[in-house]
Amino acid sequence: MATTSSGLRPAQKAERQRITQQQQGLSHGGNSLTRSLNNGQQSLRSKDTKPPPSSSSRRSVTPTSRSHYRDFDDDNDHGRVRVAVRLRPRNAEDLLSDADFADCVELQPELKRLKLRKNNWSSESYKFDEVFTETASQKRVYEVVAKPVVESVLSGYNGTVMAYGQTGTGKTFTLGRIGKDDASERGIMVRALEDIVANISIASGTVEVSYLQLYMESIQDLLAPEKTNIPINEDPRTGEVSLPGAVTVKIRDLDHFLELLQIGEANRHAANTKLNTESSRSHAILMVYIRKSVPEKVEDDISSQDKKTKSNLPVVRKSKLLIVDLAGSERLDKSGSEGLLLEEAKFINLSLTSLGKCINALAENSPHIPTRDSKLTRLLRDSFGGSARTSLIITIGPSSRHHAETTSTIMFGQRTMKIVNVVKLKEEFDYESLCRKLETQVDHLTAEIDRQQKFRERDKYDLEKLLQECQDSFNETRKNLVTRSEFLEKENTCLELDMKDILFELNCQKDHNSLMQDKIADLEMSLKQSKQHQLENSTFQKVLADTTQMYEKKIAELIRQLEVERALSESAKEQLDAMKKLSGDHQKLIQQHEMENSKYQKALAETTQMYEKKIMELTKQLEDEHTRFEAAEEQLDLANKLLTDHQRLMQGQEEISELRLKLQEMYQLHESTVNELQSLKEEFKDQIQEKESISEELYAVQEKLSAEEKQRKTIEHELVKLKKSAPESDNDFEDKKSYMKENVRGSSVLGTPASLNKSGPLRDAQSAQRATIAKICEEVGLQKIIQLLTSEDSDVQIHAVKVIANLAAEDVNQEKIVEEGGLDALLTMLRSSQNATILRVASGAIANLAMNEMNQGLIMSRGGAQLLAKTASKTDDPQTLRMVAGALANLCGNEKLHTMLKEDRGIKALLGMVRSGNNDVIAQVARGMANFAKCESRAIVQGHPKGCSLLMEDGALEWLIANCNTASASTRRHVELALCHLAQNGKQSLRVENSIHGNILNMIYFRNFELMLYLQKSWKMIINFQELVIK
Repeated sequence: MATTSSGLRPAQKAERQRITQQQQGLSHGGNSLTRSLNNGQQSLRSKDTKPPPSSSSRRSVTPTSRSHYRDFDDDNDHGRVRVAVRLRPRNAEDLLSDADFADCVELQPELKRLKLRKNNWSSESYKFDEVFTETASQKRVYEVVAKPVVESVLSGYNGTVMAYGQTGTGKTFTLGRIGKDDASERGIMVRALEDIVANISIASGTVEVSYLQLYMESIQDLLAPEKTNIPINEDPRTGEVSLPGAVTVKIRDLDHFLELLQIGEANRHAANTKLNTESSRSHAILMVYIRKSVPEKVEDDISSQDKKTKSNLPVVRKSKLLIVDLAGSERLDKSGSEGLLLEEAKFINLSLTSLGKCINALAENSPHIPTRDSKLTRLLRDSFGGSARTSLIITIGPSSRHHAETTSTIMFGQRTMKIVNVVKLKEEFDYESLCRKLETQVDHLTAEIDRQQKFRERDKYDLEKLLQECQDSFNETRKNLVTRSEFLEKENTCLELDMKDILFELNCQKDHNSLMQDKIADLEMSLKQSKQHQLENSTFQKVLADTTQMYEKKIAELIRQLEVERALSESAKEQLDAMKKLSGDHQKLIQQHEMENSKYQKALAETTQMYEKKIMELTKQLEDEHTRFEAAEEQLDLANKLLTDHQRLMQGQEEISELRLKLQEMYQLHESTVNELQSLKEEFKDQIQEKESISEELYAVQEKLSAEEKQRKTIEHELVKLKKSAPESDNDFEDKKSYMKENVRGSSVLGTPASLNKSGPLRDAQSAQRATIAKICEEVGLQKIIQLLTSEDSDVQIHAVKVIANLAAEDVNQEKIVEEGGLDALLTMLRSSQNATILRVASGAIANLAMNEMNQGLIMSRGGAQLLAKTASKTDDPQTLRMVAGALANLCGNEKLHTMLKEDRGIKALLGMVRSGNNDVIAQVARGMANFAKCESRAIVQGHPKGCSLLMEDGALEWLIANCNTASASTRRHVELALCHLAQNGKQSLRVENSIHGNILNMIYFRNFELMLYLQKSWKMIINFQELVIK
C-alpha cells in the first residue's frame, strides 16, 4: 500500500523528510514525533465532548454489542476505540527539579476531563473516556480499561489493549507488572489471563499465548530468543495477520503463565537512560489465542450482525487478544542516548511516527491508510480501523519539564478516540467435536443393535423350539388319524363283505320264495281237487314255520348289523368331538404362530374332507341298505299276500297274523334305523357349521391382531416423530420460551429493548420450529402428548414435556393444555420426578402458562407455588432455578395472589434463589420483586392502600439496596423500579429513603446516575445530593 511522493499531502511530505533526518542520525530525532503528533492540534482542542465520527465514513458503523461497564462505555458507539489517561505520581527527580513549579496537568476525574496548563493564566481542557489520578489502583485500571475488552474476547470478538506514552510514565507498570510479592500491583496482562483462565475450562476451550517484541524493526520471540526476524503473513482473503514462526504455548493455569511472563521479561531489551533507569527498548506484544465451544442452548448477551441462523452443528468461537506495551517516545537531548541506544531510539520513534500517521489517517477518514510503513502498524492493523475492540491507555507525567511530550501524548489519544472499528464475531463449526459425538453415538447404537440381535436370536430359538414341538404334536396326531382311518377302512371293508353276504342270502331267499310260490300254487291245485291231503298241509305248515323262523333269524342278524353300524357312527362322532377339541387346543397355537396357521388349517381341512368322504360313503351304503330293505319289504308283502291267500285256503289265519305282526315289528325297526341315520346326517351338518363358525372366529381374531399391530406401529411412528421434532439437549425449549414474547408484549416489568432487536433469521427459525410442533400436535393430538407425560420411560417424558413447553409459549395453546389436564400433569411431574431435565423443562412450561391471569389462579389453587418453592430448595442447577424464578416472577404480577404467594413461601423461595449467584437467576428474582412492588403501588394509586408492603417483611428491601449497583443492566433496572414503587407507599417511604441515603456515596462511585435521578424525583433529595457530590 505504499504511495508515491506526488500523491502525498504537504504535511505527509514534511513527515517523510523528518523521518529521513532521524535515520541520518540527527541528535534531535524526537522533535519530528512531537511535531507530527501536534499536527492539527487546533482542530482537535475543544472544551466540549469529542465529536462523533462522520456518518459518511466508511468505518463508522452501528455497534452490535453492549458493554457491561457503563463507566467506560457510556455512549452508543460501541465500536469506537476507548481511550483512558493515567497520571504518574511525582518521583524524586520531579520533586527536586519542579519544586518551585506547579503541575502542568490538572485532572477532573468526575467529569472525565484533563486540563493542560500552558502557563499560569491559560489552559486547555480535553475529555477522555476515563481519567485516572496518580492514586488509582491497578485493579481499577484493569476493570475500567481492559476488563470490557477481555469479556468481549471471551464472547468471541478480537480485542486489543495498548499503552502509549513518554518513556518513564508507567506503561510497563500498568501492563506488564507481575506482582510476585504484592498481588495488588499486578498489571493488565496478569489480571486478563487470570480472568480468561477462570472462564475457560479444559472441556470447553483452550488458551494459547505468544510473547513477542519488535526490536529495531525485527520481530523476536521472547519465549524462544533464538527465533529472530519472524516474518508477517497476511491472508489475502480475510486480511488477517499471522506470525507462523512464533512459539505458541498452551496455558495450563495462572502459575504457568507467570513463569512464561517472567521468561519473556528477562529476554526483553531494556537500558538505563537519563529519563528511565529501566527503559524498554522494544515494543512488547502479548498475543492470547482463545478457542471456546459455544453451548447449543445458551443465548449470548452480545449480538452480532454476522450471526447466522441456529444449526444443529456445534459452534466454536476463536478470538485473539493483543496486549501491546509500546516503547516510550523520547527526545534525544533529554534521554542522552548514544551509540546503540541512539539506533534503538531511531527505530522506536520511526515506528511510533508510522503509528501516528495511521491514527491521523483513520481519524480524518483518509482513503489511504499507510499501514505498511512499519511492522508495528501491520501487526496493529486489526486493532485500529479493523474488527477488534480496542482500548488505549495513555500515560503522562506531572512535570512541566515534559510539557511538549505530554501535549503530544494527549493529542495522540484525542485522535485515537475518533477511530471506529467494525466489531465482528468469529464463529466456526466445530467438526472435530461433532465427529467425536457421532462416534460415541455410533458405538452406543452398535451395542444396542448387538443387544437387539441377541434378543432376536433368543426369540428365534424359542419360536423354533415351540414350532418343533407343535410339528411333533401334529405329526403324532396325524399318525393317530391315519391309524384310525385305516381301522375305519378295514371296518368298512368288513361291512361291505357282510352286506354282500346279506344280499346273497336275500337272493337265495328270493329264489326260495319263488319255489314256495310254486309249491303254494301246487297246493292250491291240490286243495281244489281234494281235501284229503291234510297230512300234506301239515307238512306244508311245518315248512312255512321253518321259513318264518328263518326270516326271523335274518331280521335279527340285520338288527345286530344296524346296532354295529350305530356303534361305529357313535365312535365316529366321538372321534369328531376329539378332533373338535384338538382343533380348539390348536387354536391358541394358531394365534401365536400365524405362519403355521395355514398348515394346520390345511391339514384340518384335508382331515375333515377325508371324514366327509367317509361319511358320504357310509351314507351311500346306508341308503343302498335301505333300498335293499325296501325290496325285502316288498318281498315280505308279497309273501304276506301269499300267506293270506294260503290262510284263506288253509284256514291258518292266526299263524299268518302272527307273521304279519313280526313283519310289522321288523318294519318299525327299519324305520328307527332310518331315523337314526337321518339324525347322524343332521349332526354331521351341525359339525360342518360349527367348523365354519370356528374358521370365521379365527379369521376375526387374525384381523384384530393385524389391526392392533398397525396401531402399535402408528404409535411408534408418532413417538419417533416426537423425538425428531424435539430438540437434542436438556435446554432446547429455552430458546423458544415465552420470556422473549413477554418482553415484546411489555405486560410485565421485564421489558428490555434488547429483546426487540432480534434478528429476522432467528425469528424465522423459531416460527418454523413452532409450526413443526403445531403440525405434530395436530397429527398426534394434544391429549396423546399429555398422556405421554405419565409414561414410565424418562426419555419419553422429557420429549413430551419439551413439546408441551413449546406449545405453552403460544397464547392460543394455553387454554387447550389446561383443559386437557396438562397443568395437572406438569404439577405432578414437579411433585414426583427427580430428573433434573424434567424439573427444568416442566418449570419453564409452568412459567409460560403463568403468563395468563386465569392460569395463575389455577396454579396457585393447586399448590403450584409450594411445588415451585420446594423445587427451588432441592436443586442448585442455574437453569432450573431460572425457570422456577421466572414462574414465581410471573405469579408476582397478579395482585390478587400476593397474600397466598407469601403464605406458600413463594417470596422467600424467590429471594433464596439468589444463592446461586447466576446473573440470569438474579435478574428473574429482581423482575419478580419489581412486579410485586408495581402491583402494590398500582393499588395505592387506585385508592386501595394496604399498609406496609409484604416485601418489607421478608427482607426484600435489604436485598434490593444491596444489589442496586449490580453490574447487570437488566437486574439493576428492575431493582430501581422496585425501589421507586416501594417508595410510593407513605408508610414505608421513610425507611426506604433512610436505607438508600446511606448508599448514595456508593452510587456516586459506580456512576449509577439513572437510579439517583429516580430517587431525586421520588423523595426530593436534590439539595442533599448536590451537597454530597460537592463533598
